Amino acid sequence: MSSPEETENIQTFFSYQHSFVTFKVISTACELGVFDLLRESKEPLSSTNIAEHLSTSPIGMQRLLEACVGLNLLTLEWKDGKDLYGNTDFTNLYLVKSSPKSQYHSIIFHSEVVYPSMQYLPDAVRKGKNQIPSIYGSPSNKTFEVIYRSKEELQTFSNFMNELWPLLGREVLSAFNLYQFPFICDLGGNTGGLAKELTSLYPKCTVTIFDLPEIVEASKNHSLPLEESRITFHAGDFFKDPFPEADLYILARILHDWSDERCSHLLHKVYQACKPGRCSLII
Repeated sequence: MSSPEETENIQTFFSYQHSFVTFKVISTACELGVFDLLRESKEPLSSTNIAEHLSTSPIGMQRLLEACVGLNLLTLEWKDGKDLYGNTDFTNLYLVKSSPKSQYHSIIFHSEVVYPSMQYLPDAVRKGKNQIPSIYGSPSNKTFEVIYRSKEELQTFSNFMNELWPLLGREVLSAFNLYQFPFICDLGGNTGGLAKELTSLYPKCTVTIFDLPEIVEASKNHSLPLEESRITFHAGDFFKDPFPEADLYILARILHDWSDERCSHLLHKVYQACKPGRCSLII
């Protein structure tokens, strides 16, 4: 008989071994639209009905749904000889596209970009080089050039970047007293996820998002409520172009993407922009 410690170790091992399966079950259900369909139906549906609506094989859908039940993503009840599936509260909150706290696009980004990239981790470790050309068949080894190469891929990335802030933005920003900074510049702020949280938490501030022209263009697809008219966009490259005037410069989820040399250059630019009384915030 195994000791409690050995039993725990075995459980840990299997959780590591099968964690990628868990993710692919979730991402497959998201990509096929299972959770959105069940949310819109407002009542449980049979596996046959779900398969018909989503144009999948009945047996494949049934197995996917059963896996989702095992992960507590779906509920299952038997009624009149039918298996009826519905979303759990967790799924309605995080995996349905229409939820204010949805992480749907984050799941899609990790499925389409991060997951395939991790297949090249052994080569990256062996060679010590960026594997972007091998992963995407692109001559460029620059991650963002690949991500921005089409409007669809750019939109996927933008949606992914924005989804974190409805979950954690208010908690992160409220850890600081930013009332003394009425004019804020969000460097690399994408299409406005963090800016929305800033203007909500600090009603007297205005936010300028400084990002690449293609990001500013993509922002037109993200309508801002009337109270968020205090958010504006300024196109430019934060490595090359002058920053807009601001009392506070924010770098959120930026520095980890770049080399030490590029980070030093960017931080030096922020330092130069911070005249007396101005500050920077790195998240």
